Amino acid sequence: MIDAIAFKFQTGTQWVHLPEKYGNWRGVYNRLRMWAVDGTWERVFTALMAQADADEDLNWAVSVDSTIVRAHQHAAGARKKGPRPANQTTTPLAAPAAD
Repeated sequence: MIDAIAFKFQTGTQWVHLPEKYGNWRGVYNRLRMWAVDGTWERVFTALMAQADADEDLNWAVSVDSTIVRAHQHAAGARKKGPRPANQTTTPLAAPAAD
C-alpha cells in the first residue's frame, strides 16, 4: 500500500494508471484518503520526526524557487478597492431635432 501511494506521487500519474502489481487503484486511493482523515499520516510523520531527532539525523533544508510559483490566470488584475460599482442604467439620448 505504501509503495503504491509513493509510486503515484513520485510519478505524478493518475490513479487509474497505477500498475496492476499494486492492486486496484480505488482501494489504494480509498486507503490514502482514510489514513488522511483519521490522522494516520500525521502520526507516522510525527513518529518519524521524533526518531530522526533522537538519532540527531534531522536536517532541514528548504528551498523555494519563485519562478515556479504562479498565480492563477484569473488572479491577475483583481480589484483592489472594494466591490465593483453597480452598473448604471443608460437612457437613450433624445433624437436630434428635425429641421
